[in-house]
Amino acid sequence: MGLPGHRRTSSHKRRRASHFALTKPAIATDKAGRTHFMHKAAPGATEYNGIAIHVKGRERKLAKMLEKTKPHNHEHEHDHGSEEAPKAKTKAKKA
Repeated sequence: MGLPGHRRTSSHKRRRASHFALTKPAIATDKAGRTHFMHKAAPGATEYNGIAIHVKGRERKLAKMLEKTKPHNHEHEHDHGSEEAPKAKTKAKKA
């Protein structure tokens, strides 16, 4: 079983730990102005470096969003403004 040959002094420990310093992350900005880490696409980006990014189900999501933005055609008989509000249920008090 191996044993340490010499005691590790506090100065040696600090010199070794000087390499552990934190650095600021490399942040870039894309054409749309969104910030992201270098060599990674920005969240919500559709292309990176001029190349389209494949996102599973993107066409279906876009079609769904377009359906939500279309105005609704109310071609049914009842009037939305004339309906009465439903009555609230009240509990009978015991005497």
